[in-house]
Amino acid sequence: MENNQKQNKPGTEAQHETKRVSGRGAVLFLLVLLIVAVIISAAGIIVRVKARTDVKNDTDASAAPDVTAAKPQQGMPDPEIIVPGNIYAYTDSPIYARTSGYLEKWYYDIGSHVRKGALLATISSPEVDQQLAQAKANLATAEANAGFAKSTATRYQNLLQSDAVSRQDTENFTTQAQSSNTAVQAAKAAVQQYEALTSFEKIYAPFSGVITSRAVDTGQLIDSGANRELFHMAKTDILRVYINVPQIYTRDAVRGVRATIDLAEYPGQPFTGTIVRTADAIDPASRTLLTEVDVDNRDGKLVPGAYAVVHIKVQRSAPTLVLPVSTLIFQTAGLQVATIAHDSDGDRVKMVKITLGHDDGKTVQVVSGLDADTLVIDNPPDSLTENELVHIVPARTAPIANQPGQNQAASPSANSKNPSEKSENNAGGGK
Repeated sequence: MENNQKQNKPGTEAQHETKRVSGRGAVLFLLVLLIVAVIISAAGIIVRVKARTDVKNDTDASAAPDVTAAKPQQGMPDPEIIVPGNIYAYTDSPIYARTSGYLEKWYYDIGSHVRKGALLATISSPEVDQQLAQAKANLATAEANAGFAKSTATRYQNLLQSDAVSRQDTENFTTQAQSSNTAVQAAKAAVQQYEALTSFEKIYAPFSGVITSRAVDTGQLIDSGANRELFHMAKTDILRVYINVPQIYTRDAVRGVRATIDLAEYPGQPFTGTIVRTADAIDPASRTLLTEVDVDNRDGKLVPGAYAVVHIKVQRSAPTLVLPVSTLIFQTAGLQVATIAHDSDGDRVKMVKITLGHDDGKTVQVVSGLDADTLVIDNPPDSLTENELVHIVPARTAPIANQPGQNQAASPSANSKNPSEKSENNAGGGK
């Protein structure tokens, strides 16, 4: 029995060894399977991420709007500044009432030329008249009391020298005389106050000019505390024309420089003015200098409130860039153009503020804010935003702008299939 057990023991150990080897193989096999599964899963994830990225890039590329862009053209320096201007009266003043009552009569209507001190209207205010009469009566009473107190004080002072009256009584009457004089001064002040109010019953012209507005009529109630304008006057023999000169030309907008003023109602008849003052400060919002040009208007041809075009000679011409008006963007941020900024992701939009010079209606001159090598988007979509991706397509017209004053090249019609068809249409004559 013992021999048999000894003989079976090596076989049992061999079997256990075989099982251990088989277990290790199974573990290795499972590890290999797990590694393969991980590799396959990772490959699938990478493929999906790449596909998603490609889809996003394709979507972004397809969503980017197509735009045309070109560089601005170099413009010839202008020999003069041409800026819009607004005409104002040299002196402009509303006229109010300083006393209350009813308008008794007015003497001048709108458009009337009046001299300084002319009577414009009369206000009837019986309450003020009665108050003036009462103040005068109070003044007479005060003066009578003061006279009596003064004579009494003088009499007591004379009697005091002979010890006929007491010193105490003398001092009382002397003090009473002095207070009576004070009461007279107060009564005089009250009379002067009501005299001033009654003087305001007559409205006089504060300067020589023209009546531009009349806001009251006979019989209307006038309340001095209502801040109601009765008349409006303007001095028009000299007019002020205010203009905003671009920053680049501010050295030429100096006092004493002559300016030419054109108005649409006087074609071919320029008016001459002179720069008399400037704000001496650049407006940070528009980058312009507020300038005043005075114009002699003794002939009365010009009127306040009119629009004018002002020409100022330039001593030091500055180079400019020319753009078509179709590139301009008017938003709350001010006047801008959309330019192209190259990025690793593609071409992106960059909004740039500009300052304009000459404007002929078709093209504009940019005097500041833009570089000559910058690509500018023509006809930008309204939905275009800062830093937005765009797709640049070739422009159908060669230049983005021509020099102001020159004829611009005609662009092919949107309905023409090719330039030859347009040439044939033009040759045949338009209908």
